[in-house]
Amino acid sequence: MSFADPQTITISAVTSPLPRTSQEGDETAYTSADGLIQMLASHTYGKRNRHLLRIDHSKLTADPFRPTENVKVSMSNYIVFDIPLAGYTNAEALAVYAGFKTQFTASSDLLITKLLAGES
Repeated sequence: MSFADPQTITISAVTSPLPRTSQEGDETAYTSADGLIQMLASHTYGKRNRHLLRIDHSKLTADPFRPTENVKVSMSNYIVFDIPLAGYTNAEALAVYAGFKTQFTASSDLLITKLLAGES
């Protein structure tokens, strides 16, 4: 079963549609028309079940060494659920995620702001 098609993401108040561009086995990709944003959902089943949701974001920016030329730079942001085969229900895993999400979104994402600044 797949997510709704298309997916959308809003970055810096700009909403981008991400239509499904690939689906193979337990991995599905959704990509913006310009190819600069991709969302990937994948699942790996084995001794532990791993569920991944990832955003890859690219942009064109001035090359710091050749300011008259643009270069493509990119970053990724993802979350992985690494769950044993037995012992956690989906509801329990969701409760752990909800607590985690509350932690990192509290006080206007202060924890993430500090993390990006190098604090631990």
